[in-house]
Amino acid sequence: MAAKSNTELLPAREPVRLIDQRGRLTRRRGGEYALPAQDVLLSAYRALVLGRRFDQQATNLVKQGRLAVYPSSHGQEASEVGAVLALSPTDWIFPTYRDSVALVTRGIDPVEVLTLLRGDWHVGYDPMVHRTAPQCTPLATQALHAVGVAYAAKAKDEDTAVLAFLGDGATSEGDFHEALNFAAVFQAPVVFFVQNNQYAISVPLARQSVAPSLAHKGVGYGIPGVRVDGNDVAAVLSVVTHAAERARSGGGPTLVEAHTYRMEPHTNADDATRYRSEEEVTAWRERDPVSRLTAYLRQADLLDDARIDEIAQEAERNAADLRERISGQVPPAPDELFAHVYATPTPQLTEQAALLRAELADLAEES
Repeated sequence: MAAKSNTELLPAREPVRLIDQRGRLTRRRGGEYALPAQDVLLSAYRALVLGRRFDQQATNLVKQGRLAVYPSSHGQEASEVGAVLALSPTDWIFPTYRDSVALVTRGIDPVEVLTLLRGDWHVGYDPMVHRTAPQCTPLATQALHAVGVAYAAKAKDEDTAVLAFLGDGATSEGDFHEALNFAAVFQAPVVFFVQNNQYAISVPLARQSVAPSLAHKGVGYGIPGVRVDGNDVAAVLSVVTHAAERARSGGGPTLVEAHTYRMEPHTNADDATRYRSEEEVTAWRERDPVSRLTAYLRQADLLDDARIDEIAQEAERNAADLRERISGQVPPAPDELFAHVYATPTPQLTEQAALLRAELADLAEES
């Protein structure tokens, strides 16, 4: 495999952007990245609206005590929706804990998506059925898993690309660098999709890296880097489609950095006012991904009030259904904590299950 030159690997000075924050097509349309077809953009609009309403409902469920925790992705929906819609059904996704909207867009039942965040199961859906790995809480560990699946797909000559969602904080982890190096050496068909939302909990990007951009980190491994406006769903769709097609055709991995912003706190346990200003949040609010696509579709006569209202009503029905079904769930039996971790339970797991049963029995006697 011939080494690539720096010019082939370096990301452009400005992120790829196809629709600006006012909903207008940009004059510089991103070169090789074409505007997605009208029907694709309409599907993306629907997914953005449904995803945002799901996110709001999940946040409310935490406040009501019906979820243990929920990391909101409000403001980042274009990155998650665009990345998922760019993939084929045969592709794999390796999400983080903040990518619930991506999983809903993938077609996974919202109740199953939130089961992990209730603390009921290790994962609430079947990863094999949805070709979607469990949401990962430790930073960057899923990047290695993604590369492993991609390497196996290549070895079996499957028409499969793998997308690993990552946050900007994950790029400081050793697992991230190991994953990039292995993927590059073995030309694994994987897309590393970094949602740079400007903060790793409370740590700003400037304290994470002094590289010109996170996409530049691919250069050291021989991986091309691409920067994209993560609040422009059209640009995300185009960039990830290109990267996934490149991966499937044997071109190897791509590192995509999506510039976006987390509008809500890190989780319900976080006070974001301690580390960022209201002025900063307001500036990003003006770049809202839903408003941006709405404005474009209206200007292009592709969206009217009737369709907007129809999708909004669908989103409300979905939210009501989620509330009803998640409230009716029966708490799982304690033994289920140990079920399905391994096909054959390990001695340690068997011992832990016995200890829990004994402790519960003692508590029952005391009461």
